[in-house]
Amino acid sequence: MEVKKYILAVQGEGRGHMTQAISMYDMLIEQGHTVCAVIVGTSGRREIPKFFFEKIKTKIVQLPSPNFITDKKNKSINITKTVLQNFKELRIYKASLKRIDALMKEHEPDVVINFFDLLIGLYYKYYKPKAKLICIAHQYIYLHSDFEFPAGRMMDRWAIKFFTRVTASRATKKLALSFYNIHTLNDEVIIVPPLLRKEIFELTSKQSDYFLVYLVNNGYYEDIIEWHKLNPEIEIHCFTDQPDALRLKNPYISEKLFLHALNDTLFLEMMSKAKGLASTAGFESVCEAMYLGKPVLMVPVEGHYEQFCNSRDGYKAGAGIFAERFDLSKLVSFCATSTTENKFYKDWVSNAKNKIYREISTA
Repeated sequence: MEVKKYILAVQGEGRGHMTQAISMYDMLIEQGHTVCAVIVGTSGRREIPKFFFEKIKTKIVQLPSPNFITDKKNKSINITKTVLQNFKELRIYKASLKRIDALMKEHEPDVVINFFDLLIGLYYKYYKPKAKLICIAHQYIYLHSDFEFPAGRMMDRWAIKFFTRVTASRATKKLALSFYNIHTLNDEVIIVPPLLRKEIFELTSKQSDYFLVYLVNNGYYEDIIEWHKLNPEIEIHCFTDQPDALRLKNPYISEKLFLHALNDTLFLEMMSKAKGLASTAGFESVCEAMYLGKPVLMVPVEGHYEQFCNSRDGYKAGAGIFAERFDLSKLVSFCATSTTENKFYKDWVSNAKNKIYREISTA
C-alpha cells in the first residue's frame, strides 16, 4: 500500500462535518497514512466543540470562512445580511486563501479531503494546486440527477447546487453521503453511506423515559421552554452551544429540563437510551438516530434550504417526521405509535468505511 499525506478541510458551522472529519482522520491513521493538518473554516459565530480538538491529534488551523448570518434571536437565516456581511469580509477571506496556500506548500499533501468548506473550493479554483481534491458531504447528493428535491423553491434549488459546485471546484471525486443508495450511475457524484463515528457501533439501543433535543441554533431553546411549561412531566435533555449564556438569558428552572454543552460521547450515550430525538434537521444527527432506531422530529432552521431538503429526505428514508417548529407533542405521539428500526439502513451504514476508503484510495 502506498502511504500518502493528507490535509482535511472542514466547514466548522455544523457538528456533522466535524464528526465526519474525525471518522476520516481515524480511518486514514489506521491505514498508515499521515494527516498533516486539519483546516477548519469558522465564522466566529459558533465555537468549535472541545471534542474536536481532543479527537484530532494533528495541527488544527482555524480560518475565517464565509457562512450564514442569523437573526437577532439566532433562529432563522437572514439571506440579505449573509450576502452583505460576507462581501464586507472579502479581504479576510483572501488572507485565509493565502494561509491555505502556505500550508499546502509547507506540507505538500498528496490529497486534500474537503468536508464542504467553501474556502477550499475557492482555493482550488484560483490557485490550482497539484494535490488531488476529494469532496465528501451529504450536500453533494444535490448534484445527482436522480435526487428528488422537494417541490417548488426553484431559486433555492439553483443556489444550493451552485454553492455545492463551488465547494468542489476541480475535485477528482465528489462523494455524496446518503440515507439510502441511488443505484443509477452518475459521472459527477458517487453515492456512499453515512460516515458515522466508530463509537456509535459500540452502543446498545435501549429506552429510558426522556427525549433528546439537539439545537444547531440555540435561539430555538425558547420554544423548548414554552413547550415544557405546558408539559412539565416530560423529561428533556437539550444539547446546544453556549448553554451557560442560555441559562442566564432564560433562567427557567425545572427538575425535568436539562441543558448540556455539546459533548460527542455524552450525546451519543443519551441518544442510545432516549425515546426519540428532536433536531434542527442536520444530516449527521438524523443518521445517528436512525442507526440507533430512534424516531426523529426534524425542524429545519427557517431560511435554511439545505435543512428543508434534509427533513423531507429523512422522512422519505423513514427517519421520522418533520415540522415547522419544535412542537414536541408530535414527537411524543409519533414515538408512541411508530418504530424506526430499519435493517436495510443498518446494512447500508455498516459498509460505509470500506466503500468510502476504496473511493479515496483509488482517486
